[in-house]
Amino acid sequence: MFCINRRKDRELFFDKKNECLTKKEKHKLQSELLVDLVKRVYDSVPAYRAKMDAINIKPSDIKSIDDIVKLPFTTKQDLRDNYPFGMFSTDKKDIIRVHASSGTTGKLTVVGYTKYDIEVWAECCARSLVAAGADANSLLHVAYGYGLFTGGLGLHYGGERLGLTVVPVSAGNTPRQIQLIIDFKADGICCTPSYAIYLADEIIKAGYTAKDLNLKWGLFGAEPWSEEMRNEIEDKLGLKAYDIYGLSEIAGPGVASECEFQKGAHIWDDHFYPEIVDVDTLEPLPIGERGELVFTTLTKQGMPLIRYRTRDITALDDSPCPCKRTGYRIKRIKGRSDDMLIIRGVNVFPSQIESALIGSDDKISSHYHITVDRVKNLDVMEIAIELKQDAKFDEVKDIEALVSKLETVIGSAIGVSAQVKLVSYASIKRSEGKAQRVTDKRK
Repeated sequence: MFCINRRKDRELFFDKKNECLTKKEKHKLQSELLVDLVKRVYDSVPAYRAKMDAINIKPSDIKSIDDIVKLPFTTKQDLRDNYPFGMFSTDKKDIIRVHASSGTTGKLTVVGYTKYDIEVWAECCARSLVAAGADANSLLHVAYGYGLFTGGLGLHYGGERLGLTVVPVSAGNTPRQIQLIIDFKADGICCTPSYAIYLADEIIKAGYTAKDLNLKWGLFGAEPWSEEMRNEIEDKLGLKAYDIYGLSEIAGPGVASECEFQKGAHIWDDHFYPEIVDVDTLEPLPIGERGELVFTTLTKQGMPLIRYRTRDITALDDSPCPCKRTGYRIKRIKGRSDDMLIIRGVNVFPSQIESALIGSDDKISSHYHITVDRVKNLDVMEIAIELKQDAKFDEVKDIEALVSKLETVIGSAIGVSAQVKLVSYASIKRSEGKAQRVTDKRK
């Protein structure tokens, strides 16, 4: 049940009991859920039974959450190999919704939801909205895409579960987005961070400022983004920008989300159990060490997943948060292990380049594109950086000086040299969904 408990400034919870479980209570709950989960998937999902039999693990070997390390990992390839419905653990008549994530290669990864799964997802999104500052009087502008993509519908149902007013705008048609944000006086917005920047630029271009908006908070996710981009979004839209985390295979948005203190995304770990493993060895890493994020869906019925490798690179934080929520928080996602670029032996994430660029010079915008190629067996990287609309240079040497400065800034940040190419305003393609930051011509 939705409750608001105010203390000092404010203390907001959607479900305080489960958001603030003690360590002992959480261990007991997670253990009970894992034991039940393993038995269910062993009995109902042939792919999991085969995986467990291959390593001589039986459901009876799992007695608590501490035994999770005995279980096999699940990958996106497992979902593709069992396309479309081979990973479902319930009868198809109990599946009331199917979502799917598109990929650049291979088949779609299909996910099934029961009525209970949809209710849990809506509750987790409602928790995320409340943590960001929403209440039943809020008006939420949802600019995530609807359809097979989970972004729009997840936060839509979360908003309705909370009882606020939802405007299901979906992605695209930016002029209409601006009109509705202003006319309806939305106080909350959800979209990708790259689209938030694009939307902010178009709002400014239309002659408005942050003072013309009623926005107070926004939930941004579906792609890695930097602290510098957060600052730019907050400045241009006049709101507080929160990171929300999710992926369609696990639930969609609402697996974890930041609270008002912005100290990492709180994992709703009474439903989703997190681990961090070494990318190469897959051995569990201590709390605080960076590695690949792995999730187990403790309560999902339609398509539960055990130790699913997300490919997202991050670390867990178990230090106390002032908001009083317990459990682990996800530190900002550095990138994806499968999006990581290896340039002349150096690991490079687009988010590192973004962090270095934003705020480095007032003549450049936050729009950039990375092109990697191989010339005479040597990796080369070119970064096209867009100039601001009002950027002016007195002499050619001023342009050359800016290029040199940016190349130095980037080189210091990523540890490998890159060639910078300045391009005119609005020449880099805008995205209304996930930003496409990289073209790798070596593949």
